[in-house]
Amino acid sequence: MTAPGPLGIDPGLLARFLRAEGAIAWRSEPAAPSRPKRAKAAASPGPARIARLSEEEARVEVRPGPEGERWVVESGPVGALVLIAEISRRGSLPALGALAGGEDPRFPNGAIVARWGAPAASSTVRVADLVEVARYALP
Repeated sequence: MTAPGPLGIDPGLLARFLRAEGAIAWRSEPAAPSRPKRAKAAASPGPARIARLSEEEARVEVRPGPEGERWVVESGPVGALVLIAEISRRGSLPALGALAGGEDPRFPNGAIVARWGAPAASSTVRVADLVEVARYALP
């Protein structure tokens, strides 16, 4: 077995994740029906994309902010895989956290949150946790 790379992921496993990420089919999320202005959320994120791999899907939002970019992905194997691939591309660890189911109506089953620009020490989710979940997305 080879030594883990700088992200703490075995290089062979990381290569498998990146190959699987290349098989993801992306599509834009359909636009939500417009609401009256007073009903809109204060911080309206941009349009979401849907990542599909095999029979699994994950909603992915990228939210820019003054402290840095924030990725919110649906909890599950495909969402974890998307984050691992992005962490690998950037070569830097974000602060990782989670949203409970129902906390954000756009993510009724919960979400994993990655925030670049925030101290990684504030993470409540570990990269090892992402790896364990993302393994289920592998063929």
